[in-house]
Amino acid sequence: MKQAAPDHASPLSTSASNTREKRDSERPLVDDIRLLGRILGDVIRVQEGPEAYELVEQIRKLSVAFRRDADQEADKALKKLLKSLSGERAVSVIRAFTYFSHLANLAEDRHHIRRRAIHERAGHTQEGSIDVALQRLRWAGITPRSISDMLATSYVSPVLTAHPTEVQRKSILDAERDIAHLLTERDAIKARAAAINAAKDALSPKELAANELQMRARVMQLWQTRLLRFTKLTVADEIENALSYYEATFLREIPKLYAELEQALPGQPIASFLRMGQWIGGDRDGNPNVTAPTLEHALTRQGDVALRHYLTEVHFLGGELSLSAMLVPFGPDMLALAERSPDTNEHRQDEPYRRALTGMYARLAATLKKLTGGDAARHAVAPQNPYATPEEFLADLRVIEASLRSHHAEALAAQRLHPLIRAVEVFGFHLATVDLRQSSDQHEAVVAELLTTARVEKNYPQLDEHAKQALLLGLLNDARPLRVPGADYSAHTVSELAIFDTAQRMLRSFGRQAIRHYIISHTESVSDLLEVLLLQKEVGLLRGTLDAQAHNDLIVVPLFETIEDLRNAAPIMRDFYALPGVAALIARSGGEQDIMLGYSDSNKDGGIFTSNWELYRAEIALVDLFDKLKNSHGITLRMFHGRGGTVGRGGGPSYQAILAQPPGTVRGQIRLTEQGEVIGSKYANPEIGRRNLETLVAATLEATLLQPTKPATRAFLDAAAELSEASMGAYRALVYETPGFTDYFFGATPLKELAQLNIGSRPASRKALQKIEDLRAIPWGFSWGQCRLTLPGWLGFGSAVATFLDKPDAAERKAALALLQKMYRQWPFFRTLLSNMDMVLAKSDLALASRYAELVGDARLRKKIFTAIEAEWHRTADALTQITGEKNRLASNPALDRSIRHRFPYIDPLHHLQVELIRRYRAGLADERVQRGIHISINGIAAGLRNTG
Repeated sequence: MKQAAPDHASPLSTSASNTREKRDSERPLVDDIRLLGRILGDVIRVQEGPEAYELVEQIRKLSVAFRRDADQEADKALKKLLKSLSGERAVSVIRAFTYFSHLANLAEDRHHIRRRAIHERAGHTQEGSIDVALQRLRWAGITPRSISDMLATSYVSPVLTAHPTEVQRKSILDAERDIAHLLTERDAIKARAAAINAAKDALSPKELAANELQMRARVMQLWQTRLLRFTKLTVADEIENALSYYEATFLREIPKLYAELEQALPGQPIASFLRMGQWIGGDRDGNPNVTAPTLEHALTRQGDVALRHYLTEVHFLGGELSLSAMLVPFGPDMLALAERSPDTNEHRQDEPYRRALTGMYARLAATLKKLTGGDAARHAVAPQNPYATPEEFLADLRVIEASLRSHHAEALAAQRLHPLIRAVEVFGFHLATVDLRQSSDQHEAVVAELLTTARVEKNYPQLDEHAKQALLLGLLNDARPLRVPGADYSAHTVSELAIFDTAQRMLRSFGRQAIRHYIISHTESVSDLLEVLLLQKEVGLLRGTLDAQAHNDLIVVPLFETIEDLRNAAPIMRDFYALPGVAALIARSGGEQDIMLGYSDSNKDGGIFTSNWELYRAEIALVDLFDKLKNSHGITLRMFHGRGGTVGRGGGPSYQAILAQPPGTVRGQIRLTEQGEVIGSKYANPEIGRRNLETLVAATLEATLLQPTKPATRAFLDAAAELSEASMGAYRALVYETPGFTDYFFGATPLKELAQLNIGSRPASRKALQKIEDLRAIPWGFSWGQCRLTLPGWLGFGSAVATFLDKPDAAERKAALALLQKMYRQWPFFRTLLSNMDMVLAKSDLALASRYAELVGDARLRKKIFTAIEAEWHRTADALTQITGEKNRLASNPALDRSIRHRFPYIDPLHHLQVELIRRYRAGLADERVQRGIHISINGIAAGLRNTG
């Protein structure tokens, strides 16, 4: 094939529009993308034929012309070409562009790691790193001891969740991890060659050729592997998918992160404050597939992964610690540990470490058998008693650590023993803390049935809030259970109570950290919290009565989601803690109160600006309330941020998001969700994963020890309130008050097709009705991203700014704009929010969105709604330009701008193909191949945009 012109450079051969414009720093990225594109192109030629490759090129060039020049002739030619494609050929083309999106992501990830290493070698550490955070703390006069003391009381926890639109198969992830490893290996080969005279280097070309051969095999594997599942994803599948990230990243990278902290703060103890959380297997809100057996399976599998990791490490330690008592002095504790081992092999009698580790392996194997029913990969020398707790296992490891230190063998301990000790501290036998979650109305139904069956109250749901509280408080002060033995409870009540029973049993097996939080979705009243306390009391998770030293095993966590709920958050918690016995109960049970804030539903409810503003206001009010509770009862507030992958759902860079929190919000305490749609991009690559974890730690350090203690100025707060009111009005006027908007949304997005995709285990909608109110916030955001409007990330802000600047005279308008510009320069909350909007607008595309609008059958409705959206898009873009002073999107982030622009040549064709196949599908011209093509295009677009919902 002849070389195309630079503006039409093939993504399957060069990927870049003009490599001469690349800076030297980007050249390795261009080389990697070119290599992967060439390999993929070769695979397509071999597997599908040269004509298939030429077709891919033709579609890409027409798509580029449509974008670059708004070429109407190209548009007509593209539509004609796409209509002529058979279903089979369309699927082949979609797979080509989708896999290129995946491969380009791998190259980009590798380049991020490469650039970071170059910066570090030059002494230029990047913002968001632990090094920079600690440097800033030193400049502020904060001592290492103060940092250590702060970390001793900190709790930072990323919480993995499943995603109703999660589109990655584990088979694909595994193959892509291999390719990422090969890219890393390729860099190492080149580095070795550069260290010597490359002209005399006969080995490197052979090594690079062998590396490329392996890469071709993996790309071939991808091409011949299904992107889609035949069957709908189950909760068990989601559990396995999540566990793969622990095996690939968390179990090894988190100990490395702690080691980095220890090295940076020598001589200071570093507490294990960073721990993992998990929703998968415990989150049953709207997911009937999560049951008591599911919860047990989740923790059993988690325990299996943790214990097998420890078994592997203990086995390798046994191979490494071959030290002989004939050469090294051993203390009594170490000798006693060795003597307890059943290992009587005469060849190891002078090797206390090996004997001890053999015995520890046997005990771990017994622990694995007891907790999971599984067998260790290697046979134990003899049956042993299992470890009762992780602390028992840790005690043995620390005996070995102390012994190695006693004869100056710290270097041996640092390689494998120290990371293992840290892993056990962090992961225990449970791996990750599983959260339980259910909707408040489901709890009410269970409590109502218990009360009716026990003949306590037959009309509980009809009681007013005051009466409910009085009744529930009375029951919490009554030691007698409500459950009636032998009663015929409904399947729902039996299933819900079984969750609580199983949770208690799992805590006994896996330890207190296995389950710590019970989240109540749609918390709207104090009685919602009391109902869960009552249900915990029924199974023994809450022991005693409120007026008699009660103790609770689980933290009851309200989730405030809608705009109204956020406004009521502080009043609800104030009233809850004012009830007799409640504050004392929480104080006795650990003195921790998590409060979860929902970004997704509040955005769908009121739009991006109002959602963020009401979250900010709620946090300020809650901090004020809990400052008083801290003083009176020693209760610590911890915010749990339900952030998604997209800006419309609270996404965006975690570092900036944490630093943009109101003063006093963090204080070493933060949990935040890592949604399923971004887990792969953030944690599939171990080095990228460690960087993301490091960002959380660095931001927590800075937000806790450097953040101003005073809130934003009154002028800033008043302006934000005014913007919020206008923004919500504009948002709701379009989304909820414009006749036909719902029909437009369902017609102009692939939501209906998305609902049939075999992805997440959770239904996309809470109800079967076609109403935006009933749609889950995640598919709502996903669908707008697929059609490239990304509407939840910006809608309403342009109108709000226009209203704010609509003043009687020029001087007032100038002053109003100057205030907004000052807010952008000085207020992290406002600056971060606008930066995220800027990124969202950069990813949007009105021309492509207009193609999706053509799917709406009613031409008048289509024109009315799309014109309104288009006008608001331009208002928002203009508002950002006025406030930031930047005419072009992402002017302040050129690297991200280049990344997004370089993706368009292979994302845009997927949009055009998706629109064509949706048109066929809805016209009744669909077969299995058309449906499969739509679903693959959804995967490819999500991968190309690097987020979904």
